[in-house]
Amino acid sequence: MEAFESSISRRWRSIAVFGSDLLAVALAWVFAYGLWFDFAPPAEHLSAMWSTLGFLLIAEAVIFRLSGLYLGIWFFSSLPDLRRIIKAAVYSAAMIGTLTFAFPAPGIPRSVAILYPILLLLIMGSGRAAYRMWKEHMLYSELGAAGKPVLILGAGRSGARLVHELARSHDWRVVGFLDDDASKQRRELLGQRVFGPLSELSYWSKALRVKHVILAMPSVSEEIRQRVGTLCIRAGVVAYTVPSTEQLLLKRDRGDSVRPIDLEDLLGRSPVFIDTPEVRELLFERVVMVTGAGGSIGSELCRQIARLQPAQLVLFESNEFALYTLIEELSEYFPEVALVPLAGDVKDGTWLAEIMRRHTPSVVFHAAAYKHVPLMEEQNAWQAVRNNVFGTYVVALAAQRAKVPKFVLVSTDKAVNPTNVMGATKRLAEMICQALEGGGGATRFEMVRFGNVLGSTGSVIPKFRAQIAKGGPITVTHPEITRYFMSIPESSQLVLEAAAMGKGGEIFVLDMGEPVRIADLARDMIRLSGHNEDEIRIVYSGLRPGEKLYEELLSDDEHTRPTHHPKLRVAKARLVPAGWLDDLVVWLKSPTPKTDAEVRRDLRRWVPEYQPAANAPLQTVKLAVENSRL
Repeated sequence: MEAFESSISRRWRSIAVFGSDLLAVALAWVFAYGLWFDFAPPAEHLSAMWSTLGFLLIAEAVIFRLSGLYLGIWFFSSLPDLRRIIKAAVYSAAMIGTLTFAFPAPGIPRSVAILYPILLLLIMGSGRAAYRMWKEHMLYSELGAAGKPVLILGAGRSGARLVHELARSHDWRVVGFLDDDASKQRRELLGQRVFGPLSELSYWSKALRVKHVILAMPSVSEEIRQRVGTLCIRAGVVAYTVPSTEQLLLKRDRGDSVRPIDLEDLLGRSPVFIDTPEVRELLFERVVMVTGAGGSIGSELCRQIARLQPAQLVLFESNEFALYTLIEELSEYFPEVALVPLAGDVKDGTWLAEIMRRHTPSVVFHAAAYKHVPLMEEQNAWQAVRNNVFGTYVVALAAQRAKVPKFVLVSTDKAVNPTNVMGATKRLAEMICQALEGGGGATRFEMVRFGNVLGSTGSVIPKFRAQIAKGGPITVTHPEITRYFMSIPESSQLVLEAAAMGKGGEIFVLDMGEPVRIADLARDMIRLSGHNEDEIRIVYSGLRPGEKLYEELLSDDEHTRPTHHPKLRVAKARLVPAGWLDDLVVWLKSPTPKTDAEVRRDLRRWVPEYQPAANAPLQTVKLAVENSRL
């Protein structure tokens, strides 16, 4: 019943719109005669005006339909609708020009033929604009007073679109702009004042009593984005941002066009430009396999690989739900890519050998690993060895026996001078690849090291965000602890770049930039959320098992050489002794699980640079922190 009533309502609205346009035709025609004859046309011209009006209405009705004039919705009247009206007016002018020659004396005055389409354009265009203004006033006139006042940073196209969008929002009330472009300052955009440059954010946020700002500069450099984020933190405002075109295309931002700005934005780095010819040659129309495909790095690798149109993408993952979720996403956004979802364990050599035989991949990216340092340090040390070391051996050996041209191990900076089981196992995984590379064969082995990735599963930023949402406190292990950070897309793209340029046996080290102190990161997140440290406290909990204060990218006995990519260097690592791998495999195939102490003892034998961390007792750390505040 409701659908029927809605259909009747739409039909009457369409009739009303069509009738108003025909009324505009009559008004424009009569006013054209009136203006030319000072509203006192002679009797013969008055008779011609009325006699031609009927024909004009029929002809214009046809022209309006052919011009697509009723495709648009009046409430959203905009430039496309104006173009349709202009198109109709041009057709009308051509028709009237023809009529001036078709009718006998007194005929249609040429001035009327010129005035009519102009008046028609003005009446129809202004009618639609007036309707939209009236409708917006009826719907949104009371919304502005109810919303939170907000400053828009950036008086460009994105800012202008944002004003239109927020005008219909119950949540926001735009009070003005800030922009560094001096030509825009002290002027207005869509009725909103551009008060001054971004550097005056602190002053204007206080003067206008604004606690929220929106960064409407989606395409600015990361340096400018970091500067704006710092200004927001100092001004004590809650910052939001709009997604860039690339983020929208890659589906990283879905739903709302405005989202809170966070540490991923502030710690973001300059974009990576993949050397497309090399990477495309490696992946285009090739069979590519990714282990650990459902993880943070593995899933992003799959997205980047899918964009380069492989012939087939083999997704190997032990987590059933993660594999299902990834398949759903890739199927939606890359329907042209042939996906092969395979559940399995990297320690299952029989299944991996069958996969390699059946699909014959050209390159294998091995991203499957246990990565959580404290979790692997106690009670799970032997499982870390089995998964990270033996799993790498099984996958790498299967690839070598299947003569896969290239095998890429995703490693970590924690493999450098490791102090924890996880780091030592990843270094062992690197050494296995080095040994297999040195043993000959058709497969080329590459390793890529990088640090923490922003927003990955189990990383510190999602944890801090959840703690802030609960009202705190935020837990930081030590006031001086630092970490390197990079984005998931950047790290994945650099892995692909390293894979493309590798010749065999290299350990690639990514440029991680400057290390970040975690305590400072926590303070910035608190301020970005609109709180202060009195409202959300930072609590120091002490270093966890196996955790370092500082992370390194190269061992003491390693050195690097540059590559043609500015963010990639190659490390010269310590060579693996002959016969080493055979002895290691015997240990890995131990029939009985080993205790944590036995694992640490044996790891020192296999990885000489491994030195288990002797963490300070928790109370000692807390006391030292408290004393530092006095």
